[in-house]
Amino acid sequence: MDMRQLRYFVQIVESGSLAKASRQLFIAQPALSQHIARLEEEVGKSLLVRSSRGVCATENGVALYHHAKFILRQLDQAVSVARQDTAALSGRVTLGLAPTTNCQLGLTLIRHMRARLPGVMVNVVEGLSGHLEHMTRVGQLDLAVLFAPRAAAELSVEPLLDEELFVVLPKRSTLVPADRQSLTMAETAALPLVLPSPGHGLRRRIAVEFDRTNQVIDAVAEIDSLPLLMHCLADGMGATIKPMAAIHALGNPQDWRALRISDAQMSRANYLYALPPEKLSPCAAAVRLEFKQLVRDLVAGGRWEGVRLAPEASAPVAPASEESLV
Repeated sequence: MDMRQLRYFVQIVESGSLAKASRQLFIAQPALSQHIARLEEEVGKSLLVRSSRGVCATENGVALYHHAKFILRQLDQAVSVARQDTAALSGRVTLGLAPTTNCQLGLTLIRHMRARLPGVMVNVVEGLSGHLEHMTRVGQLDLAVLFAPRAAAELSVEPLLDEELFVVLPKRSTLVPADRQSLTMAETAALPLVLPSPGHGLRRRIAVEFDRTNQVIDAVAEIDSLPLLMHCLADGMGATIKPMAAIHALGNPQDWRALRISDAQMSRANYLYALPPEKLSPCAAAVRLEFKQLVRDLVAGGRWEGVRLAPEASAPVAPASEESLV
């Protein structure tokens, strides 16, 4: 499915007529019909209903139309930003990040944005996911990385990456033998665990896996501050369950161990939220593209461990032409 087919399909739906769309697109009607036939063949569903009065979209066609409009706006925005002189962009962009995300890429992000977008002031706001969700919904953030696919229905959202959750403890801790690379859920449950409180999204994700494996969470402390939680671990209080990014919280990742959980698929999805394309400023659009590029480079280069890019995020951020695949 290429961008040209989507543009043709959108124009036909909006024109309500193949003949009118062909005039708008400056393409012969038979050629236009062939493009739509190939699109329907690839989708495997009928997208248009033809009659003497013109054409209208089927139920599947309406669904594709709305997604196609969004994709085409994103592409046009990407091309527009790519054509701009980034040095000439100026303004302020507010980006919300959870503590683990921020401790992994915060400094790298600021350095990257200052080099790539020197005229843009990127205001990084750190907060727990629930607080960031609220700020996003009320329009206080231009961009945010959140952990729910429907945290703010009025904003655009795209999958960014998946973080594996690890048992994290100090390297010098004697709770787990030094030769162990992984633990079972039962072994994890037996550790003195320092965890976020039950209202925290990460704690809820952990609880789901404990329930699934019939294990009981018996936390020795509940702390919603990442630096304080990691300081408690460093003081010998126990272990925690976090993304690997948490080992950067105190600035000494070499002093920590991150052990996989062998009998559970415990991970956390990350989503990039942004204002709708029509409300996103040129500065915010540029920061969004640079942020996605930076994340992709960090993961591909092995500088962000314990994560995998979502399929959409691993694709090129700014397609070179309209012939690029969706």
